[in-house]
Amino acid sequence: MATRKVERLDAVFVQNAASFSAAGDEITLHGVAGATIYFATHPQREAGHIPSWRFLELWDDSRESFSSAPPIGVISFVDEAEDAPPDVAVTLHDPRFAGDEMTYRVEVQQGVIPPAAGPCSLFIDALHSPLAPAAVPRRR
Repeated sequence: MATRKVERLDAVFVQNAASFSAAGDEITLHGVAGATIYFATHPQREAGHIPSWRFLELWDDSRESFSSAPPIGVISFVDEAEDAPPDVAVTLHDPRFAGDEMTYRVEVQQGVIPPAAGPCSLFIDALHSPLAPAAVPRRR
């Protein structure tokens, strides 16, 4: 059995959504884009995207996953409306993807999560996390 070479990927991932809701300790991105964008500077400069459903693979049970080192995310609400909520920083856990909805259990680090909002982006900071490169496409 071949061992998987793990290489640190200093990346920021971005998930865009048409709307947002929260209940208890969970947030849901509704109408999430089919691709999660990423950009990295280490070990090399690269940018790209992966299917949003594949983003869940970064939470596998390995030592090098988000399960063992949960990332910080910033929910940024499109501020075209004067009453758009301010950004909120959260630690992300236990993602679920169904249809076009991405749900996370969260711990608030800074700010207040609104019960609902319009368009938003979730910026997920994987900088200095020991992750295998997400950009390697799987052959089907």
